[in-house]
Amino acid sequence: MKKIAVVGLGYVGFAMAVLLARKHQVTAVDIIQSKVDDLNNGIAPVADFLAEKTLNEEDLNLTATTDIETALADAEIVFVATPTNYDPELNNFDTTSVSKAVEIVREVRPEAIIVIKSTVPVGFTKSLREMHNTDLIVFSPEFLREGRALEDNLRPSRIVVGDTGDFGATVARTLRESAENNNVPVLQTGPTEAEAIKLFSNTYLAMRVAFFNELDSFAMVHDMNSRQIIEGVCLDPRIGEGYNNPSFGYGGYCLPKDTRQMLANYESVPQNLIRAIVDANDTRKDAISNEILRLNPQTVGIYRLVMKHGSDNFRSSSIQGVMRRIKGYGVPVVVYEPALSDDEFLGSRVEKDIEAFKGECDVILANRWDPELDDSESKVFTRDLFRTD
Repeated sequence: MKKIAVVGLGYVGFAMAVLLARKHQVTAVDIIQSKVDDLNNGIAPVADFLAEKTLNEEDLNLTATTDIETALADAEIVFVATPTNYDPELNNFDTTSVSKAVEIVREVRPEAIIVIKSTVPVGFTKSLREMHNTDLIVFSPEFLREGRALEDNLRPSRIVVGDTGDFGATVARTLRESAENNNVPVLQTGPTEAEAIKLFSNTYLAMRVAFFNELDSFAMVHDMNSRQIIEGVCLDPRIGEGYNNPSFGYGGYCLPKDTRQMLANYESVPQNLIRAIVDANDTRKDAISNEILRLNPQTVGIYRLVMKHGSDNFRSSSIQGVMRRIKGYGVPVVVYEPALSDDEFLGSRVEKDIEAFKGECDVILANRWDPELDDSESKVFTRDLFRTD
């Protein structure tokens, strides 16, 4: 049993803490007191059904605190999972929180292996190693879905660790032994290669989303059956069925910021495709907005701001981009979002009662279908053809 600290209780950090606490002694730390209190009371600080179930049903060796020095005491491995939002002014991820966490760990617990789980620019870990003159800083990308992060940690598609030496081997072994899939492929690489794997993986997923969205836009304009086309295309085993359900655009916390960071990393490298992936998302929102405006709606309802079922996160959700475009044409908009406590969002009223919401809107936008819309199907505009995430 190792003593492990996890810095950050967002989607990544919370799932990592629960995963590791099944076999190790884990102390999680976050600057937000409510998250710490929730975790210590057996409540998930973010939406993740399996993680909350595990938190309450399994005997986890897990505590949380806001005091980072307490969390670091005797820690052998420290996982850093703090947010790295894309800053358009810097044209880069804001890695301030990661750098600060690493600095504190190096001061308080210099012998600990530091594992960066936050998504960072290519070359960031190497620069940190040089700055702190140590190889104890390792990057290990996460490949998680919001709302299913623990499930993806327990049964990972692969484990990638950005260190080819003993430190990387220790991290890889710790992650693999904590997973339920003991045969999971493990890849130890250099730190910059591991960073690139993360960004290229998410950029490819965004490209696939954009491709099927543009296929769907073509079908809408030409009054064709988009689902039939997609099914026929995806029967080719080289293409397959994953990530083929149209939407209002790729969104959520990861894909929008990671594709922009990928594009920034291409600053001195010739490219056309990466720029097209970023631009395609705006084009899709324009296309969706135009289709809605053609309906001449009197009041448009926004059904859920979250990107998909089982998530409480609506950062950079694609429906917000569509909402802004519609509002720009002066169309009244009402929002229904149970995860939102405010009475207003982006200048539009938030309706808390679903029946009142459905009653007052003549067009309802739903990025993803939900059975509670069944009685208002004639009003609903969605491109969720397969009714899956």
